[in-house]
Amino acid sequence: MHDVARLAGVSHQTVSRVLNGSDGVSSRTRAVVLAAIDELGYRPNSAARTLVTGRSKVLGLVTIGGALYGPMSMLYGVEAAAREEGYILTVANVGGGEGGSVERAVTRLERQGVEGIVVVAPLTSVGESLSTMARHLPLVAIESSVNPALPVIAVDQIAGARAATEHLLALGHRTVWHVAGPGHFYEAQERVSGWTAALEDAGAEVPPLLYGDWGAPTGYDAGQILARMPDVTAVFVANDSMAVGVLRALRENGRALPGDISVVGFDDIPEAGYFSPPLTTVRQPFEEVGRRSLKALLAQIETGESVPERHVIEPELVIRESTAPPPPAQ
Repeated sequence: MHDVARLAGVSHQTVSRVLNGSDGVSSRTRAVVLAAIDELGYRPNSAARTLVTGRSKVLGLVTIGGALYGPMSMLYGVEAAAREEGYILTVANVGGGEGGSVERAVTRLERQGVEGIVVVAPLTSVGESLSTMARHLPLVAIESSVNPALPVIAVDQIAGARAATEHLLALGHRTVWHVAGPGHFYEAQERVSGWTAALEDAGAEVPPLLYGDWGAPTGYDAGQILARMPDVTAVFVANDSMAVGVLRALRENGRALPGDISVVGFDDIPEAGYFSPPLTTVRQPFEEVGRRSLKALLAQIETGESVPERHVIEPELVIRESTAPPPPAQ
């Protein structure tokens, strides 16, 4: 820093103010200092800065689900928002999230000196332990249940499932079958609730549930069952990956799409518009989830106070070519 100050002809305090983005430095002086930094290849020592300021400018994120599209998309959303605010994100992926692994990941990140942590916590088993974790440092949860100890940012899964089901009913289908996600995920539970509510409100029969594990192979298995049921004309699948399997199974069994059976997914993965047929689905606003979760976390860091509210973001139904009115009655 002293080398930069000498080359720029300013004090090292001025260099520090430029590096920290502080006011009180003219645009001309700032330009001279930045040019000197660039010429010398100077990079601030983050460890030294942490000792001086007490701020690491590092945040932690704990996520589960491995390569599942939803958790990974939320990770990217949080990382982009953190980068815009000048923070570095340290990520801990704990796979299935069982056996206290989320708690251990939070503890590990805390020991590394992060200023706060975002937990992507769609599992019921994790949600129950978040209150204890939030006592030690700023913490925000994504896709968790209402929690009296911390802010929760969530997409309205019930509204999304209701929109998907009501779309199919409005096309004239007498009822809608559902391929649900794993029962220990909040998102899966809430999508079942939205589907059930839409059918009951319409006075439609509520068929028995079929379950998958979020992956295409289990969607394929469910599709094989549905393909052998001639009365099935509409299916709401709990995510787009399982919908891929459902579509293939129906097609292999000679069921026309959407002539015989209409299919709606959930997530709106990048490939959804290129399925055969292009998939009607529910789009989740992952970037907005990332921005809001980071905003809530930084507010805790700055004020030292946590506002335990659940912020709900509306999803969007994207209508494509996989849905149509039911076939004429035979």
